Amino acid sequence: MSSLNFIGGEKGGVGKSVLARVLAQYFIDKEHPFIGFDTDRSHTSFTRFYADYASPVIVDSYEGLDAIANAFETPGADGAPVRVIVDLAAQTAAPLARWIKDSDVFAVMADMGVVVNFWHVADAGKDSVDLLGRLVNTFESGPNYIVVKNHGRGSDFSQLETSAALQKALSLGAKVVELAQLHEASMRKIDRQNASFWAALNNRSESDSLGLLERQRVKNWLKKTYETFDSLPLGD
Repeated sequence: MSSLNFIGGEKGGVGKSVLARVLAQYFIDKEHPFIGFDTDRSHTSFTRFYADYASPVIVDSYEGLDAIANAFETPGADGAPVRVIVDLAAQTAAPLARWIKDSDVFAVMADMGVVVNFWHVADAGKDSVDLLGRLVNTFESGPNYIVVKNHGRGSDFSQLETSAALQKALSLGAKVVELAQLHEASMRKIDRQNASFWAALNNRSESDSLGLLERQRVKNWLKKTYETFDSLPLGD
């Protein structure tokens, strides 16, 4: 099973790139080859942290987006599943939806045995609820939905939990998962290094290097997140 993973949430600041980065590290640590695409022309966070795996793509160009689908035409080594991560910038829903519908992306992927996952990274605000509703109303039963309650961006998700948007997503088979908060000071150090999580754990020479217990907290956070990912359809 191959998988196409759109990491979205539509609004800025909800933690989409952090989710894309930890999913990339999960694939690396599990020795699952993957290809990454970064649609954020302003910050290119995914490309910056995982430059060996991710490349930029222009989301408002069909030719640019076609590169995402074309990644599945070349099978992995020994026929291994192909896994793709697309870190979606804010406000990319409209051009992405046009491309998906005009190109019959869901049907094409299904014919190729590719599972399409839309990750909706949510903070604790109402905007995330409204944008989830817009997402499921746009694509209905086309993809899998993975709703991520990002505790690094809030703690009270009651608006989401009681919303009609989430109920509709659940009726379409959505999975709801939690992304625990990583200690803020440790995340700032990792970001200042422009480092992958692996590099941050193994780099001891920089002034912003993680200390002994900081490294342990990052390891624990990754372990907990990986246990969540193990239950999802990410490609076997």
